[in-house]
Order: sequence, then C-alpha cells, then structure tokens
Amino acid sequence: MSEEESAKAMEPQRKRWKGSECGSDSWTVYPVLSDEQSQDLALVEAFAAPVLNKKETSRLLRELSSLYPMSGLQHIKRVRTVKGSPHPLEVLLCLVRDAPHMEVLSIDSLLPSGVKHDALGEPFRVKIPARPPLTRPQFEQAGKHWPTSFHEDKQVTVALRGELFTAPQKASMHMHMMSALTAAKAGSELGMDAVGAVVVDPSTEKVIAVGHDCRGDHPLHHAVMVCIDLVARSQAGGSYYFDQYPACTFTPPASDTFQSPPSSLPYICTGYDLYVTREPCIMCAMALVHSRIGRVFYGTASADGALGRKYKIHTQKDLNHHFEVYRGVLGEQCEDLTSKVEVYRKVDY
Repeated sequence: MSEEESAKAMEPQRKRWKGSECGSDSWTVYPVLSDEQSQDLALVEAFAAPVLNKKETSRLLRELSSLYPMSGLQHIKRVRTVKGSPHPLEVLLCLVRDAPHMEVLSIDSLLPSGVKHDALGEPFRVKIPARPPLTRPQFEQAGKHWPTSFHEDKQVTVALRGELFTAPQKASMHMHMMSALTAAKAGSELGMDAVGAVVVDPSTEKVIAVGHDCRGDHPLHHAVMVCIDLVARSQAGGSYYFDQYPACTFTPPASDTFQSPPSSLPYICTGYDLYVTREPCIMCAMALVHSRIGRVFYGTASADGALGRKYKIHTQKDLNHHFEVYRGVLGEQCEDLTSKVEVYRKVDY
C-alpha cells in the first residue's frame, strides 16, 4: 500500500447522512461580523447651509473647520452636492450641540461677526452619521443622510452578499457539514444532544476529527470540546478517550509525530476549520480561541450562542486570537435535526 493510500485509510471515515438531501446551491453562508460592523446607523443633528457662491467654498471650509472642527467626525465630508437645486452645494456649519444658544436660527447667530458669510444661505437642521461606516450596507445607509468617507473591506462586502465562496468550496463545505450532521444523529441515538462537529485542514481538505455531544459521560464534553480533544489525539496528545463512540473519530498521528520536536507541530487547531451543526456556547467558543482555530462554520443558531446570537466572542478586541465565523451552512437540515430530536424527547417524556 502506498503512503498516500495509507494516509487515506487512516482518515476518519465519512458516514452518509440519511436525512433530507439538498444541493450546495440551496443554502447561503454569511459572515458573523462584530457589533460595530452590523449595527444600525446612528445619527447626530447638525446645522448646514447652502453655498450661494461656489467660488467661496474653499474659504468657507477653512474658516468653518477652524471655528467648528467637528472632532470625532473625520469620516464626514463637510460639503455635499445637491441635484436639482439652484444652489448645488451645501456645507456643514456645526453640530447642534456645539452651536451657541440662540432665540432664532440664523446664519448671523451661528457665525461670529468676524466671519464673512454672505456666500451662505439660511441654515437648516440635518442628521448626519455619527460613526464611520465599516461595511457597504452601512455606507449606503449613511449616504442617504450625508456623504461620508469609506474604506471598504471587499472581502466583507462579497461575504455579506453570500458570494465569498466558490461552487467547489461550497461543495466541500456541504460535505463536511453533512458529516457533522451524521455525527449529531449518531450522538442523539445514544441519548446525547443532537450536535455534531468536524475539524478539517482546509489546505488539504483532510478531515482531522469528527465528534458529537458526549455529555452522558462528562458535563463538559460538548461536541466542540470532544473534537478539540480528538485533534489533540491526532497530534499524539489529548486527555480523554471516546473509543466507545464509533462516530467520534480522528486521524491517528503519523509515526514521525512522536519523534518531532513540539515546536514543529501545529498548536492544536491552528489554521483548521470547524464545522458544527449548532452555534457553540461560551465555553466552546473560548476553547476555540485557545486552540487557535482558523474558521468556524455553523448551521443553526443557539439561544445561548457565543458566536452570533448572544455574544460574539471571536470579535472581542482584547483576546489574543481571532477567527472568522460563518453561519448558514446546511442551516435548514441542522435546524430540522435539532427540532425533531426535541419533539421526540418531549413525546418520550
């Protein structure tokens, strides 16, 4: 047997999911972004005025920037164009909160007598974006109020459209989540929670570990925790044994792993992908941080989920490792499995 054939023989076997089948074009995967990237637009009130003489625009900008610098709003463009208006330019004067107290709103009351303002029309109130846009949807929403600068992350833009991954990549993701569903079903048939997980090396598409919920033996043995320990076993480590569960498998360590210095081995899940049928909890999310996972793909959200529903652990800036998170891979199948198991348990009870 060749070395390649031996490696394939040792790889965890994929068991066929016997639930409803669907193609990879029947689901869409979306990124789970930080609150800053996904929050709605916040607005702040300001005063603006039409520019009556376009030739005076540069002077007005210099004087207004000195008088009312609008600190913290560097993303705001001070001047905007207005189509169909006799005065096609409008300029921001100041924030409402920074304006002097006045009985009646007028350009004279907003600008001191030393500022020449005959090139400005009567001021009016306008709402402008209080924070810089971080995604294209935020940028488009902001533009409906006042123009802003925008430094686009094109990967995020494509991901938000559900178009980040190619058809072959989606086919691979589909296959790995199907393996996770099969493991979840195997665990549920043993009385465990219906959650399955698969760890994959994306550089080779090699399955490193497959696991399911094993909390019948230990309260901390969530599917993700089981998978992480199985990955450690694939590196000649690990703390637990799940040999009594046929669906919990891992790639045995190569013979040279035992002789390799620790510094030459990957740190547990460095660079790996995790596919899990249900959004991980806080404990599992932190374990993924510490194990240096590369990306996480989950099928359905969880009420106490820590990667989107309730918390977004992977976006916390003070953590020493961050990873990408995507939701929706085989979402309906993952949701259906969870729902069916809950119904069966209620009936049995």
